[in-house]
Amino acid sequence: MRLFSFALLLLVISEHLLEAAAPAEGGSPEARPNLVFILADDVSPEMFSCYNPDSPAKTPHLDALAARGAAFRTCFSAAMCGPSRALLMTGVYGNRTGVFANDIWAFQSKSRLFTEQVSWVRQLRDTGYATAIAGKWHCGRAVPWSDEVGFEQYCLWETDDRIERLLGDACGTAGETASDAGCRFWNSPTIENGRRLPTDENTYGPDVRCDFVLRFMEEQVRAGRPFLAYWPTVLPHGPVARTPRNPAPARTWPGSWWPFGGGEETSGDRTEDEDFIAMVEYLDELVGRVVERTKELGIYESTWFLFAADNGTANVAKNRGVEEGVRVPYIIAGPGIVRQGFSEELTDFSDIAPTLLEIAGVAPDPAVKRDGTSQLPYLLGETDTHREWIYGYTGPVQVLRTREYLLEARAPLYGEPGGRMYFTGGSKDRRDYVEVSGGAPGHTADRDRFDEILADLGPALAAEHPFWASKQATEWLRQNPDVGALAAKQLQRQPMTPLTWRGNSPAALAAILRGGR
Repeated sequence: MRLFSFALLLLVISEHLLEAAAPAEGGSPEARPNLVFILADDVSPEMFSCYNPDSPAKTPHLDALAARGAAFRTCFSAAMCGPSRALLMTGVYGNRTGVFANDIWAFQSKSRLFTEQVSWVRQLRDTGYATAIAGKWHCGRAVPWSDEVGFEQYCLWETDDRIERLLGDACGTAGETASDAGCRFWNSPTIENGRRLPTDENTYGPDVRCDFVLRFMEEQVRAGRPFLAYWPTVLPHGPVARTPRNPAPARTWPGSWWPFGGGEETSGDRTEDEDFIAMVEYLDELVGRVVERTKELGIYESTWFLFAADNGTANVAKNRGVEEGVRVPYIIAGPGIVRQGFSEELTDFSDIAPTLLEIAGVAPDPAVKRDGTSQLPYLLGETDTHREWIYGYTGPVQVLRTREYLLEARAPLYGEPGGRMYFTGGSKDRRDYVEVSGGAPGHTADRDRFDEILADLGPALAAEHPFWASKQATEWLRQNPDVGALAAKQLQRQPMTPLTWRGNSPAALAAILRGGR
């Protein structure tokens, strides 16, 4: 009888253990990792010391993440904030979403992006994750706390007029000192979970958003709930401004290649160049605060950290349809990664959505069509390679890369249907590239393969694209009267070189400018 009772007790215990081990849909909360994703604003990889030991900015916290996890030497995004973030949030290229530039949202995508495409944040939320965003949204008309986007909590920088539209009478006041109508940094207009935060001239916006992220993480740890903390920062986007670690900048070096105005009262002997460097270093300090808090909360080992930038540094890379415009830093660190350190594999922003969903244990939905591939099998050592090609773009200009070849500045609209094609030989250093445009012998098959990939991506923003028959296109043409100057910028690296056709627009573009198709 005692033996029977003991066996029955073991059976009951075993059943309870099995029930506890069996994941619910998306995995059990106790076993699911936390996700922290920090997105920098307008900064190229070379500004971070892990990517460039000679960088004037020293970024020890990001260096440590790169050493612990994987840092991709070549990651592509779109070359502007809006299309980059739309790609990031959906995992779908602009050819299908219609988001080609900050001011080109075809297919009514500015209002329909998250009804036509599926937000991976919503998928995480619907499978049990707590979700929060802090910083800069800039991803269409849908607010991030809407049901279709999926963030449950938020702390966002917004302009004064937009806050009033969003919150109305609930917006409150900015404090004793009125905030700058668009200031991202000091006295920065911020809304948090339905209310406007009081600010004054001593309030540094990035610190406010960082504190929000730290509180959110602690709340979820106490609640026993896995979380996503997404922090698209405003650093180090212009205008150059002092951080809490340095005094206001001196406005020297007019014409410096740093692209930003001062926007602050000046003092001391610091240049805007030095203050841009200081902004990058302060961003690294904030990353360190977040990582340190996960250690204090006891979740460091079960948390995945991602760091990237939306596009290259303004004025020298941003909005350029060349590799420097679309190439961004991308670091991912988490439990079980065996591909530690720098990786020569290729990845782009379409891969982030499937990667995060697989990390979180969310099963793929056959009805959701994304363009990317999860990085997780490669990171965990289950595969030796990640993907064959990656893609970036800005407006009508396309950039495509494989390990051995790079195609950039392809823009039929601008009279450049062939673009510039280079044989890279696997190098990531432009000084090693050999141009093979124009059907160079020995490279024809590879060019044909590029054309196949481009055709499969869907319609680029060429002259026949439906966008050009829309009212939005009419307004865009009104606001961009010198399309030739825009083309010259988007097709060239810094410093710009004159285009042979400048002042003599290609026939397709000329027809659009005349109001034809």
